[in-house]
Amino acid sequence: MTIRVMLVDDQELLRTGFRMILQSQGDIEIAAEAGDGAQALEKLKQTQVDVILMDVRMPRLDGVQATRRICLAEDGSPLPDAPHVLILTTFDLDEYAFAALKAGASGFLLKDVPPTELVAAIRAVHGGDAVVAPTTTRRMIDRFAEVLPTPASAPGPDTLGPLTEREREVFLLVAQGLSNGEIAARLVLSEATVKTHVGRILAKLGLRDRVQAVVLAYEAGLVRAGATD
Repeated sequence: MTIRVMLVDDQELLRTGFRMILQSQGDIEIAAEAGDGAQALEKLKQTQVDVILMDVRMPRLDGVQATRRICLAEDGSPLPDAPHVLILTTFDLDEYAFAALKAGASGFLLKDVPPTELVAAIRAVHGGDAVVAPTTTRRMIDRFAEVLPTPASAPGPDTLGPLTEREREVFLLVAQGLSNGEIAARLVLSEATVKTHVGRILAKLGLRDRVQAVVLAYEAGLVRAGATD
């Protein structure tokens, strides 16, 4: 299956570099390019795209706002058929990248990412995974926890209402940045069972990936920055 990719960056030289890397892959096709978020939205009306490499700092419409319009409905719920967005950042833990993750992006990449990692990331999000490793997710959330709204009340029971008791346990461990293997060891389960639980949790809560699960948990006050248990 061919993965259709859109490159969105206001620097043509960077788009050229990414294009050269990706065109050498037999399963990746450059379906469109755009110089800013507004142009990307226009291109999406005419072109079917699976994965978008999205810069954050661009004129007219930045990558955060563009990602929100691409990935989320007006009520903030995820759009099921939206392309997967990978945010391109110059610096690790860029606050814009965090905002874009809240807006529905599936992960972020540094602009100097090695070619093999860039290709692997595109394939991963196309398959429904996030490209932010659990440890990086935890570090990122801890770094930017102060920008998250403080909940007026503890909404835990309501937020996790659709989940079984075991799924709640798994959800809270995902929110703490644990990998499937670490969760399996903690709960004495197989890694395959944990993966199944995570898939059901995302479906029940209407989340696209584990990154969105982490963001939800922090926004709901279910996990605090720096928490380990």
